[in-house]
Amino acid sequence: MNNKERIDEALELIWNLHEDDHQSIAHFRGSSEDDDVEALILTLKAENFITVSGDTVKFTEKGHAHARGLIRRLRLAERLLTDVFEMRDDIVITDACKMEHILSEELTDSVCTFLGHPQTCPHGYPIPRGECCKKYKVEVEPVVTRLSDFEVGSKGKITFIVPTKSSRLSKLNALGITAGSEIRLLQKNPSYIIQIDETTVAIDPEIGNEIFIRKSP
Repeated sequence: MNNKERIDEALELIWNLHEDDHQSIAHFRGSSEDDDVEALILTLKAENFITVSGDTVKFTEKGHAHARGLIRRLRLAERLLTDVFEMRDDIVITDACKMEHILSEELTDSVCTFLGHPQTCPHGYPIPRGECCKKYKVEVEPVVTRLSDFEVGSKGKITFIVPTKSSRLSKLNALGITAGSEIRLLQKNPSYIIQIDETTVAIDPEIGNEIFIRKSP
């Protein structure tokens, strides 16, 4: 682990401890898995990320901004991998930790908008708000929704398909149900009936959770 990753993990840990109302440096020492936590604390202070007064550790303005960005990217990545791709929790944790270090601010806001500006991560912790969220006084609908959440009569474009069985993708492709296809949802029960051009197609309800649609204006 390089020094930047050590610093990032430390700032995330301090943020999480503060959320649980643990602001003592002793809690940080006891919770950190770093091989040289004392040297890490000195680095955090030298880089102006934290201050330590008595037993209390606090973020500087620089440290708070950096930690806030890390936590926002991490929790949005967790929400994306959980809600959209339905990945296992252990994979979500590993991959979200990787994503938080590579997502730009612009891409992070795009993910947030795509998800509908979620307020919490899958574990219930708050997601720090971004500039994209400030444009809305209330929560808005996600830009892309599952077909199962789509309104009957609405038109939209298929953005992507995440089949639980690989054989389904070939079947859907043969029916003309592919990413980029323009569709209209005609019916939900007992099965989904969608219109593609002049053709109507029936699909099983469980597949409706695997097709993601961007609603047309």
